[in-house]
Amino acid sequence: MIFETNNEKETFQIGKELGEKAQPGQIFCLNGDLGVGKTVFTKGFAKGLEIEEEVNSPTFTIVQVYDEGRMPLYHFDVYRIGDPEEMYEIGFEDYFYGQGVCLVEWSQLIEELIPKDAIQVVIEKNLDKGLDYRRITVEGI
Repeated sequence: MIFETNNEKETFQIGKELGEKAQPGQIFCLNGDLGVGKTVFTKGFAKGLEIEEEVNSPTFTIVQVYDEGRMPLYHFDVYRIGDPEEMYEIGFEDYFYGQGVCLVEWSQLIEELIPKDAIQVVIEKNLDKGLDYRRITVEGI
């Protein structure tokens, strides 16, 4: 599926719609350049899971757990992971194979740990179409 958005509100809405359909055990891999809107998408995704708590990028903690919604959201930001082996230190398997849904930003950095059935979400800019234009590609649903 390919979605095109022209502002943050629309990007948020795509995330929200995917969050509303998310099921326990799913892993969403969220990739795109810095500043492309991954956090906006994630906030929408959390809203779709009925999470009211403020969602921020867990850059310095690697994983942030939100468990107040209809199911837990395990939000990973692995941008600062130097070696995929570091994921074992935080017990990533408990999250990947837990009762909630995982959203993994920068998942390409740990691709050997990502299950084959993970859902891939790529957000891209195209400045020729405007500063706020985003193309969101979703594969694996």
